[in-house]
Amino acid sequence: MTDRPKTPLLDTVLAPSDLKLLSDSQLRTLADELRQETISAVSTTGGHLGAGLGVVELTVALHAVFDTPRDRLIWDVGHQCYPHKILTGRRDRIRTLRQKDGLSGFTKRSESPYDPFGAAHSSTSISAALGFAVARDLGGAPDHGLGDAIAVIGDGSMSAGMAFEAMNNAGHLKKRMIVILNDNEMSIAPPVGALSSYLSRLYAGDPFQEFKAAAKGAVSLLPSPFQEGARRAKEMLKGMTVGGTMFEELGFSYLGPIDGHDMDQLLPVLRTVKERATGPILIHAITKKGKGYAPAETAHDKGHGVSKFDMVTGKQKKTPSNAPSYTSVFAQQLLKHAEQDSKICAITAAMPDGTGLTQFNERYPSRCFDVGIAEQHGVTFSAALAAGGMKPFCAMYSTFLQRGYDQVVHDVAIQRLPVRFAIDRAGLVGADGATHAGAFDVAYLANLPGFVVMAAADEAELARMVATAVAYDDGPIAFRFPRGEGVGCDIPENPEPLEIGKGRMIREGSGVALLSFGTRLAEVQRAAEQLQAKGVNVTIADARFAKPLDQTLILQLAADHDALITIEEGAVGGFGSHVAQLLADEGVFDEGLKYRSMVLPDIFIDQSSPDDMYAVAGLSADAIEAKVMEVLGVVPMAQAT
Repeated sequence: MTDRPKTPLLDTVLAPSDLKLLSDSQLRTLADELRQETISAVSTTGGHLGAGLGVVELTVALHAVFDTPRDRLIWDVGHQCYPHKILTGRRDRIRTLRQKDGLSGFTKRSESPYDPFGAAHSSTSISAALGFAVARDLGGAPDHGLGDAIAVIGDGSMSAGMAFEAMNNAGHLKKRMIVILNDNEMSIAPPVGALSSYLSRLYAGDPFQEFKAAAKGAVSLLPSPFQEGARRAKEMLKGMTVGGTMFEELGFSYLGPIDGHDMDQLLPVLRTVKERATGPILIHAITKKGKGYAPAETAHDKGHGVSKFDMVTGKQKKTPSNAPSYTSVFAQQLLKHAEQDSKICAITAAMPDGTGLTQFNERYPSRCFDVGIAEQHGVTFSAALAAGGMKPFCAMYSTFLQRGYDQVVHDVAIQRLPVRFAIDRAGLVGADGATHAGAFDVAYLANLPGFVVMAAADEAELARMVATAVAYDDGPIAFRFPRGEGVGCDIPENPEPLEIGKGRMIREGSGVALLSFGTRLAEVQRAAEQLQAKGVNVTIADARFAKPLDQTLILQLAADHDALITIEEGAVGGFGSHVAQLLADEGVFDEGLKYRSMVLPDIFIDQSSPDDMYAVAGLSADAIEAKVMEVLGVVPMAQAT
């Protein structure tokens, strides 16, 4: 099925203002067409599917009722924003999603005035909405004014502490703002914890099935036909520990639950709230992730992140590979060790699939903990597990571990607790772009006293680093690995732990030494082959450790070569900076060594393929070759002419 869906009504919508010309019946039809267009677009680009399908009706209703972009509509995380992008003048580019020079897969301020606040990490929307509400009341942006601030946040995102910090502050300030709790029972993984159970109870009981539009604490805001039913529901709820009590205690008026796919509920409720709300209000909408597309509805993750797929069958078009992914290598190695060591446990923050811990959880459920979207808690929880005699592996994406950095410093590093950090998605990650790049973890971990920081050059090295982390009990230890497939090398049956702080020689040469940290080693080797063809024979070493450095190896490379170049998939301040500090302390620069450090540039790199992104970053084989030739004083032909 290659033809695009027929969307006669959607074809007339060039901007959200066009929705105000449509009847409620036409808006329902528009939602159906918008859902089909979203499915069609994502089938050609891949991306986040289920989240967007779950908010199609809500997206149409919000843009029909409110006056965007003057009213600031803030999507939490942003991966559900594809329908929003289609309605806000970007439909002609929707099939460039997550591609080089195309639309971002998240909301992005520089992309459209309809994206007032960029987001790709969760739980920021309520803080942002409150900021816009305060700016409005203080007279900010007088040229075009500020209207309502509306935050759309999922039940998974609501589990993060930041969301409650914002709600507490909003309730105190009593500013008019609207929070829509998009409750689909499914964030990236099934949400866990007391909050999830609380939300489940809200609509599981008979009263809510009978009174979907009932409001607890906000009856006066409902249209007249709703008020009697709402009052009856409120009376029923008085003796229950459910309803809007928790939100009302935080200072919000609570309205709901309502059916987030029923325009006959959404439109009148949103219109009434727009007309009458005075302070902060929370609308609780029940939705279904993947709504309207059977393959997404039945998928275990509700079609959260998909590659290109066949629209009819939903079958994803994945490129076959003989090499395992780094994530799967980590997962399998951890399972092997857990079979032998009952103290090993695993912690993740709402990403059991993404971090490879699903199988671990199936086999050792009592030793696997998904703490929800709560990285700060996850790190401190891991610290206490270590203090209690366990061997915790805290598995998080590099970009998400940033959110728990204070806890890494205060609760782990200062106390020198042996938490093992398995850092996935290190380096540039492709279609998710700058927001998910694992650019900073080496810099922000290697500056902490007592921390061991490793980077795997290939899947065999990753297996050895898992074994190293299992065996290490002297303090915190971290190992990083990228998204995607390994290089296809053999993995030892029983990987031996590495000697802490010891690198390895890969190739003996002369003149220039290339010291790699991480999976750029493959590009370094390709560059060496290209240089060899030009008569330049370089030395290659794999550092393995950014902390502690292999000082003996580094100083020997400096002594035996005219130039030393470090290469890493991280920002300035990381491995290369530590090497430079060592060389300076040892007075090596006084002896005339030429030193260069190849790191990610001081820019945020937009989405593209990883290869393209590394080419932009200047970390490809060609860029490494060019750097060597520059150090040797060989001017490229193009410059010479």
